[in-house]
Amino acid sequence: MSSRHPSRSRPVPDVPRFHLAVPVDDLDAARDFYGGVLGCDPGRSTDTWADWDFHGHQLVTHVAPRGDAAHNPVDGHDVPVPHFGLLLEVDTFHELSERLRAADTTFVIEPYLRFAGEPGEQWTMFLHDPAGNAMEFKAFADDADVFAT
Repeated sequence: MSSRHPSRSRPVPDVPRFHLAVPVDDLDAARDFYGGVLGCDPGRSTDTWADWDFHGHQLVTHVAPRGDAAHNPVDGHDVPVPHFGLLLEVDTFHELSERLRAADTTFVIEPYLRFAGEPGEQWTMFLHDPAGNAMEFKAFADDADVFAT
């Protein structure tokens, strides 16, 4: 999550990029969170929506009313559903968790290690953006284990 300005010459990735639009009820708070706290580069925007470079993916925050969220029990935690996020490298995961702590972010699920020593070992954390959208960031010890069973 860089603080650089948007690049107009970003190389085409090897995998398709996703486009995700999420509701926010305060676009200025979304700008502070996605641009300031997460360090996403801004893209196009109007008074009712804003694009973000979410590690090469297109995330759009649209002004809309908040909705109710469900939860699912996982590893003794109430995981918010729906949620979205990114698979990061381990060092980047820890850098982001420290950045979030420095911003006094309230975690839904604090950063922790799942499946230690097993296939699929991963760090994970859950939080909400200012509009209540649930986000998960995770980092696998071995990227080859992302789909391990």
